[in-house]
Amino acid sequence: MEIGWNNVVSDNRNDIVFERRNQSYGAYKLRKEYTRVVAFIIAGMLLFSVSALGIKLLLDMKGGAAEAVDAKLDMTQIDLTPPVDKNEPPPPPPPPPPPVMETVKFVPPVIKDEAVEDEPPPPQEKLDDKQAGQETHEGNGDENVVVPQETGNGPVEEKAPEIFTVVEEMPSFPGGMAELMKFIQKNIQYPQVEKEADISGTCYVKFVVEPNGQISNVEIAKGVKGGPGLDKEAIRVVKNMPSWTIGKQNGRPVRVLMNLPIKFQLK
Repeated sequence: MEIGWNNVVSDNRNDIVFERRNQSYGAYKLRKEYTRVVAFIIAGMLLFSVSALGIKLLLDMKGGAAEAVDAKLDMTQIDLTPPVDKNEPPPPPPPPPPPVMETVKFVPPVIKDEAVEDEPPPPQEKLDDKQAGQETHEGNGDENVVVPQETGNGPVEEKAPEIFTVVEEMPSFPGGMAELMKFIQKNIQYPQVEKEADISGTCYVKFVVEPNGQISNVEIAKGVKGGPGLDKEAIRVVKNMPSWTIGKQNGRPVRVLMNLPIKFQLK
């Protein structure tokens, strides 16, 4: 009887105290289930504490990753093709070549010191219904062609090289697209006025990569509304870019028009 008598939840004590009494409910049942109920409560508290700690750690990890992403300039989408306006009508077709009038080569003779056998001039009967020219061309004779007079005086203006938008070998930034993103991210500076006004957006800059790889004709194709400082900063960064790998068409260096979107985004 003395073993476990001071323990109120002892089975021996409870059996003696509640002998010949109602044991289906009341104090007897509470004392019998006391140990199991206490163990269940302690296990529930431990499980709740571990779950709360795990949720807190998970939220802290996600918050740190989000701050790291917001701290970087968003340059994940860069499209170097010029923007296409769907409402702009297609360019007109090139004009047809001028008609060719039938001519016969007739060059006035030149007196030289040494006798040189040249092509003899055509007989007069061939010049009756044809015009004299520097070269012989086949034609039907119905076209009216105005032949400009060549005086040989004055300088000859050189035609400006053509600017291409798409070539066989497109220009590229030294090191590729990843290095271009690093360069812009390192050199871009968010203008203070636009930062205080909470102005953000994407600025499209167009420029020409010359045959020697240098950058020229830097302009804004589409700027950020209400943020002129963002446009100026984008132009400044593009002008400070190093020389690009040149573009080629049919194996020769050419001028190529490029378009670069730069996205300004506040944290």
